[in-house]
Amino acid sequence: MKKATIRQVLLITDGCSNQGEDPIAMAALAREHGLVVNVIGVLDRFDSEDSRGSQEIEGIARAGGGISRIVQTRQLVQTVQMVTKQAMTQTIQGVVNQELQEILGDSGTMEDLPPEKRGKVMEVVEELGETVSLEVCLLVDTSASMKMKLPTVREALTDLSLSLSARMGANQFCLYLFPGKRKVVNKVISWTPQLDHIEKVFDKITTHGITPTGPAIKEAMKSFNVLSKKNQLFRDELYDDGPR
Repeated sequence: MKKATIRQVLLITDGCSNQGEDPIAMAALAREHGLVVNVIGVLDRFDSEDSRGSQEIEGIARAGGGISRIVQTRQLVQTVQMVTKQAMTQTIQGVVNQELQEILGDSGTMEDLPPEKRGKVMEVVEELGETVSLEVCLLVDTSASMKMKLPTVREALTDLSLSLSARMGANQFCLYLFPGKRKVVNKVISWTPQLDHIEKVFDKITTHGITPTGPAIKEAMKSFNVLSKKNQLFRDELYDDGPR
């Protein structure tokens, strides 16, 4: 498998979008741009899993080629880490299957291999999960109904950063809140290898009424474009400074 970077959007929300672009359409567009959109729906004991919000959560992840989980607040910490790693493995498996199809023909996938060979391929997938570069744009819903859930969201994101920093592969995170104070979507942490200052960010959060999920996904796409340009510029500078 070629050296690759996995790019994920991780959306944490508890309700229905009610402003801006259709979030399902935005997730589909993000997928076309090589991103995976994962969604965690945070419910409390009074919320229904059959609600319109739940259907939207599942629809966004499906359109974005990612994973959706609907959990109660107390389950959030372990779920954020699990979804990120599970989606990473799913993406790697998809790439490995594509390469197997090139070797074995259209019918060739991991499931078609004999058990011994399949086991070896899974070992490769697990190893890649530890070494592949990972970029995660975190989108956190700060609408009014999320107010009591935000301390747990902060704990979950801190735990995610610590867990992923144990990998050999490079990590990059950025964090957007929606709605923001003055903008519909507000970037509060630019791309960084670790979420060191997340406690300070969450201490200053004020919640608002609207839920502009579609614009938040659109902003995530722009953020990945900026990061890609920075990475390309860095590679160009390395090339220019190399031996003549």
